[in-house]
Amino acid sequence: MSGDLTGRTIVLTGASAGIGAVAARELAARGATVVPIGRSPEKTAAVAAEIGVEPLVADFASLAQVRELADRLLARCPAIDVLVHNAGGIVPDRRVTEDGFELTLQSNYLAPFLLQSLLHERLSASRARTVVTSSMLHRVARISLQDLDFSRRRYSSLQAYGQAKLAEVLFVEELARRTPDTGITAVAFHPGTVGSGFGRDSGGGIALLYRTRLGRTFLLGPERGAEPLVHLAADPGEVNGSYYHRMRPAATSRQGRDADLARRLWQTTEELLGAEPHPGVR
Repeated sequence: MSGDLTGRTIVLTGASAGIGAVAARELAARGATVVPIGRSPEKTAAVAAEIGVEPLVADFASLAQVRELADRLLARCPAIDVLVHNAGGIVPDRRVTEDGFELTLQSNYLAPFLLQSLLHERLSASRARTVVTSSMLHRVARISLQDLDFSRRRYSSLQAYGQAKLAEVLFVEELARRTPDTGITAVAFHPGTVGSGFGRDSGGGIALLYRTRLGRTFLLGPERGAEPLVHLAADPGEVNGSYYHRMRPAATSRQGRDADLARRLWQTTEELLGAEPHPGVR
């Protein structure tokens, strides 16, 4: 792992608890200026106080809050060296946000995509790295561009979460393809099955794993779960377009390697969000 991060600004979503909170502390201890973002005002403020900065609060179930967050980041950060998309979660049933999107899709994929788009010029000028917390569960899902929000298919919390994580893998692939135009590099990773607050309300076998004493014996602690996030945010090595299973590069699913699907998903997402195409990007 790299050591001194003095002078580097790292924006970290999902920083109020779990691996995000651990990573915020570790990256700050290495000298980085960390901007912690979370949904809970109290928890995010506590993490920010530990590292001596002001917190930012946003709920990714609201795209209006994502837009407000982007404005605050642009006002606060003259440069952004690393943007970590770590916020997300899984829900037991199909829920629709105020923006009209299925909640799992929005909180894990659409909101980070929008934030990336709104910060694009600042990230490009900084030649930033984007780090995305994905999941090995992307392997169990398939992308349906015609039904991303499960309004036509039978809803499954596992399938909805897996699809959102697969969308993140494709997002990283397409970001990496655009690097010659933008200067922004990107990498995704699976942190391992971490024993944090994630998953307890998901229903089914996943919830059982998180709620029972026996299930928790198979889970990693947040400190270990944060290791790949810290490594990929801090390490200057060439990882552009890669997917990591914890600390090692790994193959993705077949759809996760589909460059044409990555391009079409990007275009579909821009249309859904009404986002302007990135300037100068083919």
